[in-house]
Amino acid sequence: MPSSPEDTADPSGSPESLILHTTDNGVSRITLNRPEAMNALTWDQRERVIGLLSEASADPAVRAVVLTATGRGFCAGADLRGAPVTGDRVPGDVARTIRLGAQRLIAAVLDCEKPVVAAVNGTAAGIGAHLAFACDLVLAAESAKFIEVFVRRGLVPDGGGAYLLPRLIGPQRAKELMFFGDSLPAREAERLGLVNRVVPDEELTATAHAWAQRLAAGPTRAIALTKQLVNASLDSDRATAFAAEAMAQEINMTTQDANEGITSFVERRTPKYRGL
Repeated sequence: MPSSPEDTADPSGSPESLILHTTDNGVSRITLNRPEAMNALTWDQRERVIGLLSEASADPAVRAVVLTATGRGFCAGADLRGAPVTGDRVPGDVARTIRLGAQRLIAAVLDCEKPVVAAVNGTAAGIGAHLAFACDLVLAAESAKFIEVFVRRGLVPDGGGAYLLPRLIGPQRAKELMFFGDSLPAREAERLGLVNRVVPDEELTATAHAWAQRLAAGPTRAIALTKQLVNASLDSDRATAFAAEAMAQEINMTTQDANEGITSFVERRTPKYRGL
């Protein structure tokens, strides 16, 4: 079954214990918590992450999201042993599994209406790497590494990899990573543009918290519209992008935060955004 499998222990525990979640001071923190398996994602875990991202979009109290993990790995890929048993495979099953599984996960990050910060604490392989690359901002610990592991298993990249990587680093670099499947250290990923910033391992959590707090204190709807514009621009011609930009500004000018931003500028004071 196409995925990015690593040899892992059988999953145990509830999705709530394997995907931890807290919301504090406007920040939703989603933590992959299956360290003995390098946080390889089962079907249930993936569905919980998708659900939490959807909830973050709809919750006005959430203004930023941090996606991270426990242990030595960020996410070793997909562990399909947690998927529902459906009997013998028939033509179309694999494509359906990818559409409803890995692609939905990546789309949930891209479509989340709140900015998502990845705090990559260790190895991110296959769909785990794509999960990080789909985030709006990517922080990585110095010990982290990224692996396009699919080719090592004789598989085609899934989970949006062939869509994300060329847009982030260009087709030639993307092909090099996907054709060879070499381990990419965090510093090299930063140099290529896959990572915003690399920090010492012990500073990752604090840095992710600081970035998330800055985002949570910002004009939430303006950031959401900006995210949509940037993501859509990669697939748009100039006329379409310009039209979308004008409409986004039109919509944003109806928000309380836009009014606060303009008023605070006129009054020469620091704006106090409420995310409304």
